[in-house]
Amino acid sequence: MQSRRISASMGVPRSHPTCPQDPTAVMNTAARYPVAPAARLQQIEQARRHILFGHRAAADASVPPAIERSWRRCLAMGHRPQDRVVFDTVSAAAMNRASQGSRPLRQAATPVIRSMARAMLHTRYFAILTDAQGIVIDVQGPLDRHDPHVAAIARIGVNLSEAAVGTTAIGTTLADLQPVWLHRGEHFFHDTSVFSCAGAPIWGPDGACIGMLDLTGVNVQEQPALKHLVIQSACAIENALILARPHRLLLRISWPGRVPGGHDDGLVCLDADGVMAGANRTARDMLGLAPGTSGHASQCFAIGIDTLFDAARHHRGAFEVPLWSGLQLQVLARQADDRTGARQATGMAAHSVPLKDMETALIRQAVDDARGNVMEAARALGISRATVYRKLGRRPA
Repeated sequence: MQSRRISASMGVPRSHPTCPQDPTAVMNTAARYPVAPAARLQQIEQARRHILFGHRAAADASVPPAIERSWRRCLAMGHRPQDRVVFDTVSAAAMNRASQGSRPLRQAATPVIRSMARAMLHTRYFAILTDAQGIVIDVQGPLDRHDPHVAAIARIGVNLSEAAVGTTAIGTTLADLQPVWLHRGEHFFHDTSVFSCAGAPIWGPDGACIGMLDLTGVNVQEQPALKHLVIQSACAIENALILARPHRLLLRISWPGRVPGGHDDGLVCLDADGVMAGANRTARDMLGLAPGTSGHASQCFAIGIDTLFDAARHHRGAFEVPLWSGLQLQVLARQADDRTGARQATGMAAHSVPLKDMETALIRQAVDDARGNVMEAARALGISRATVYRKLGRRPA
C-alpha cells in the first residue's frame, strides 16, 4: 500500500464566513444520532461504500454534508482510504514560524483549555490546539503516551491538515470554517478510524481564522456533546484574545432585553481615539463588520463616541445605543486601566460584569419594560420603589 508522508504547508489565514455558527444555535446532536452505537457504525460504513467506493446503493443521510465534502476533496487529491498515514512533524523552520506566529493564541488558550479539561476528565478525550494550517501548537489533557495512536498525533509540530491526514475534525474545520463532530469511520483513512473528535475554528480580533481547537479520543465512546463544549471554549479563547489587545475602552454589546456579562457578549475594543482595536465574531455579526475591517466606532454607532467614554468614566450601567442601520443595541462601556491591561495580557482577564452593574442593568430593563412606571417595575422585581430610585441614582418624582 502507498505510504503518505507529511509535509508542512504554511498559508494565509482565511477569513470567516458572514454568519459563523453561534453556540446557542448548535443542533441537538443527540437527536441527530439517535441510533445505537453498532447501528451508527453500520450507517457510516454504508455511506463509505456509497461515496468512497462508488457503490450504487441509495444515498445514506447519516454522514453530515461537511464530512461528505471532505471525503470528496480527499478523493480529488488522489488519496485512497486504504493508504497508510504516517504522522510526521514539519521542518524545524516551519515549526519555528508556527510557534512564533501562534504565541498570542497559545497564551489565550491555555487557561481556557485547562478549565475545559474538567468537563471531560473521565472520557479519555484530550485537547489539541493547531494554527490555521493545522499544525499542532499545543496538546493538553489526559494523554496515554503508551497508546501509539495517541503518541502519533499528540505532538507539537505534527501537520494534521486535511491534505496531510485526510478527513478529521481539524482538517474539516479549517476547510469549511465551521464546527464539526466526527466519529470513527467518518475519518477518511482506515488508519484514522480509531479516532472520535470535535473541532471548532478560532477567530482572531481582526476576523480571520487563526487556528482551531480539537477534542480527540482514541477508541472511545461517542460524545457528540463535545461539539458544544469545543464551540463554547473556542469563543472563550476568542474573547481572551480580544481582551489582550491594547485598548482604552471595552464595549460589551448585546440586544435589548439581555443583561450583559456573559461569554456570549459582543466585545469591541477601542483605542483612545475611538478606533476599533479588535472585535469578537459576535460583535462583528451584530455590527455588520466584514472580516479584516476595523475603522472608527462612529461608523457603526449613531451617537457621539464621547458619550461612550463618558459612560465608562461614570460607571454607567448598560444603555441602549442606536446604530446607523436603524437597529438598537445595549452597550456596557468600561475603561481599561494598567491593572486590567496586565491581566488581559496574560489571557486571564475576568469575563464577568461586576454584580452592581448587572443589578443596575436588570432594574433599568424592568423600568423600560414597564414603560417608565417605577412602581410597576419595583413590584415585578420584588423590591421597594425607593430602592429602584436609589439604584438608578434618581430622585423620586
